[in-house]
Amino acid sequence: MIENKTNTVENVNEKEYYESLKQTIERHMDLYYNQNTNEISDYEYDQMMLELKAIEKEHPKWVTEDSPTQKIGGTAKREAGVTIAHHVPMLSIQDLFSKEEVIAWISKVKELHPDAQFSVEHKIDGLSMSLRYQDGVLTLAETRGNGIEGEDVTLNARVIPDVRQTITSGDYVELRGEVYMSHEAFEAFNEKQESLGKKPAANPRNLATGTLRQLDPKITKERGLRMFVFNVQDATGESAHLMDRHTAGLDELAAQGVIVVPHVLCDTAEEVLAAIDDIGEHRGNYAYDIDGAVVKIEQIAYREDFPAGSKYSAGHIAYKYPPEEKEVEIEEVEVGVGRTGKMTFRARFKDPVRLCGTSVLRATLHNMDYIRSLGIDEGCKAICRKQGEIIPAIVRVTKSTGTIYQAPENCPICGHPLVQEEDTCDILCDNPSCPAQLKRTLAYFAGRDAMDIKAFGSTYVDMLVDKGYLHNYVDIYRLNRYRDELVEQGIMGKEKNTDKILAAIEASKQNDVAKLLTGLAIRNVGKASAKEIMKHFDSLFDLASATVEQLQEIPDVGGITAECICHYFADEENAKLLTEAQQLGVNMTAAPKTKQGSALAGLTIVVTGTLPTLGRKEAAELIESNGGKCTGSVSKKTDLLVAGEAAGSKLTKAQELGVKVISEAELLEMLQSDRASKQRYY
Repeated sequence: MIENKTNTVENVNEKEYYESLKQTIERHMDLYYNQNTNEISDYEYDQMMLELKAIEKEHPKWVTEDSPTQKIGGTAKREAGVTIAHHVPMLSIQDLFSKEEVIAWISKVKELHPDAQFSVEHKIDGLSMSLRYQDGVLTLAETRGNGIEGEDVTLNARVIPDVRQTITSGDYVELRGEVYMSHEAFEAFNEKQESLGKKPAANPRNLATGTLRQLDPKITKERGLRMFVFNVQDATGESAHLMDRHTAGLDELAAQGVIVVPHVLCDTAEEVLAAIDDIGEHRGNYAYDIDGAVVKIEQIAYREDFPAGSKYSAGHIAYKYPPEEKEVEIEEVEVGVGRTGKMTFRARFKDPVRLCGTSVLRATLHNMDYIRSLGIDEGCKAICRKQGEIIPAIVRVTKSTGTIYQAPENCPICGHPLVQEEDTCDILCDNPSCPAQLKRTLAYFAGRDAMDIKAFGSTYVDMLVDKGYLHNYVDIYRLNRYRDELVEQGIMGKEKNTDKILAAIEASKQNDVAKLLTGLAIRNVGKASAKEIMKHFDSLFDLASATVEQLQEIPDVGGITAECICHYFADEENAKLLTEAQQLGVNMTAAPKTKQGSALAGLTIVVTGTLPTLGRKEAAELIESNGGKCTGSVSKKTDLLVAGEAAGSKLTKAQELGVKVISEAELLEMLQSDRASKQRYY
């Protein structure tokens, strides 16, 4: 009996872990497919999927239709066009992670079809798109979406130079390929973003995905997307022969001017492995990112004999390369100062290395705990990898110097003594006049999350600090006094651009006071917390006189945050700057409280999809004015999800977590009377 009980407990714990793993993978799928971003590398994601598959193999009864292993991709997004059902499902390719698995798959194919051949191709890291041609004319372009339906992006596809508007093949032909962004185009985009003071893109894949989903084809055209065709999805009539042999079909299309994926035709497992190795050895030299090599059965008719489940294309596999790593010699540990005064550490290499298609000379070292744990010092040799295939990081030391790098005792910028923040590994420069800290603080003050001064980016801030115009955030509102000087020197461009920025600065004076509080860059006070805090005070001066105890009464404000706020406003220089900002006309007063009732008091609510009559911002304001808290993501703490048309992944997650889902009409019904209670709908 005891043994059975133990097994039951272990089974329950494993089921809980299984459900937790599913939710984690769902979140990363949503980030990758629907939000065009990622927090982990492909390798880390693949390892989680392998673990999930292993659990499901052991417990097949646990598998449901909503498991990540049963899904193809993301949700079809409406904002880039009309959703459309695929003529041929756009399925994924089964991933393999060892050469042994590749050999086993080839052997299985050869057993049934000894004459089978294989095409080995680049697995380009981009966004899949299908092209439909009728009588040789392009009629439709569609993204993969969820594999069954995708988005109509025909107008955007027409401005991609690699997309042929006509082909010579007749009747119906459907081609599938990968839309991508070259390293050159990606770097040009980020250079332009930085010159405009805007946030750069994280990686080429995410930028390509967002660009293809743009509503304006002009933007798609100027960003320089490219495309490789890698498959003939369907062909009828006089073009039906394109569906006989895979590489023969690609070669015929290439002869017509269609840009097709690089491919090699192989007869044996040895030739396939050699082709895979060749692609891997040169992956750093391609003009685009790849995340593997695809192996396809050449004879298309043979493919249906080797299905891999409803999620995957039959007769295809993808060999996934391990994360690309390079050994480097760390010549110097560079110390910088962040916006809040925290020391930042980067390794500068003796020589640059190529990683994931880009030249890398530096890697993040995070903090001193990280440096100590790896035994990093100047002169050591170490392995560098791109975490999430985006940010270069040191993962291990291969040749130690026998010593560990020691942090400086004084700020490398201003010379002020550094302090260790209590209960953390952070080392700080608490000199508010530190030039490095000043530049970052002012750029943050003017940025989108704070005062949102249009076109006034970090490049202008740096120049104005260097030339002595800016010593603190209040000086931004004194720049109009130097208008003629600024135009003459061309610091912010010519007359028209300078006047445009000065007008944006003047307009920002009327911003909601929560934006100003955000811009002050008080430690632990971000955009969301600033908004919540100012709900409890009539002005910034009222907040400045609040005690730690009073601040801790505010939801989500803990002891450390309360002390940071009090410490900031207790500083004489900060108090003086606040008064000067008020004298220059910067708004210090909170908007009148417009709370209409308490129908939603204590409820955390998420709004998603397109509502019949309310915009999302309008719905959020309505919820908050009636005592509710409106957040942007669904979690276990969410009480209600207000779902409209095309609700997408948030609706799916709410259903998985058992969160109550209501319509706009039900939300408005709740607000009709203050007597409505959360129990009615929750």
